[in-house]
Amino acid sequence: MQAPRPPLPGWSRFLLHACVVLAFLVVTGTADAQKLPRLTLAGPSAAVSNPLIHMVDSGALADVAEVVEFVPWRDPDQLRVMALDGRADILAMPTNVAANLYNRGAKLRMLNVSTWGVLWLVSRDPALKSLADLRGKELAMPFRGDMPDIVFQLLAEQQGMDVRKDLSLRYVASPIDAMQLLVMRRVDHALLAEPAVSMALRKTGSFPISVIAPELHRSVDLQQEWGRVFARATRIPQAGIAVMGALRERPDVVARIEAEYARSLAWCRANAEACGRGVAARIDLLTPEAVADSIAVSQMEAVPVQAARAELEFMFGQLVKKNPALVGGKLPDDGFYGGAAKP
Repeated sequence: MQAPRPPLPGWSRFLLHACVVLAFLVVTGTADAQKLPRLTLAGPSAAVSNPLIHMVDSGALADVAEVVEFVPWRDPDQLRVMALDGRADILAMPTNVAANLYNRGAKLRMLNVSTWGVLWLVSRDPALKSLADLRGKELAMPFRGDMPDIVFQLLAEQQGMDVRKDLSLRYVASPIDAMQLLVMRRVDHALLAEPAVSMALRKTGSFPISVIAPELHRSVDLQQEWGRVFARATRIPQAGIAVMGALRERPDVVARIEAEYARSLAWCRANAEACGRGVAARIDLLTPEAVADSIAVSQMEAVPVQAARAELEFMFGQLVKKNPALVGGKLPDDGFYGGAAKP
């Protein structure tokens, strides 16, 4: 029988305890050192930003950064400045803008596509049911040369229309501006993105349905047109979130943000009224009711960018054929989808 080992001398026990304490301090100190001082999430006044706002309000990333903030951007020009100047760590943006920025050297990587169906033609004319019905009419259009203008032009051209000759496009700074023109009766037709569609219907008493005939109508669902014209699924990879700059080198934080975004998107879908209140509190001109309405009708699903690549490349390919500059001259390479990051 083996004799029992003698107890460690007192100095050895002290040394062992000290080593354990030191290791604990090193590990916890490293974790604290890796906690970000500030994490800036930025996005437009559109459905793609709803989960970002909930992530901030719920404290979902409180253990990731000392300060987590949401900053809205107004238009694609401001978005590009934020991306190129490193003013945000996570940016919600149209997918074509992300591809354009990437191809022009911006340090970004797409994480997901979450917005698949928020584009509608809204009209005072109940008989307007197709893009062809717009011939000879004026249409308010937000974001000239960007989403949704480029999608509208693709669909119109596929149906034999010349947008410069067949209708009058009235360009405005944002979907909210186009919505206000409709509400003020300065235009009769506008291409809007949710939640601006729901805001217009609410402001004119066109929704919820009442005994009075609605003043405005959801005339054409552009997602349905996309599916019909291109013989594809009735959804468009319109927008998602991208990780910017040095944060790309923190896969632990990036994975956490992706997971929390998906959880917050699911929460917003299940709690539309509460989500609406949170969003309206941070974005001017939106109401809780309109945001809740928009959640009910929008196609929102956080699809990892690798899984969305085929649909993205189909859309980018259509844009390259129309005007390569729309995506920075070419299809983005593997780095855009999570491959080796650009130096």
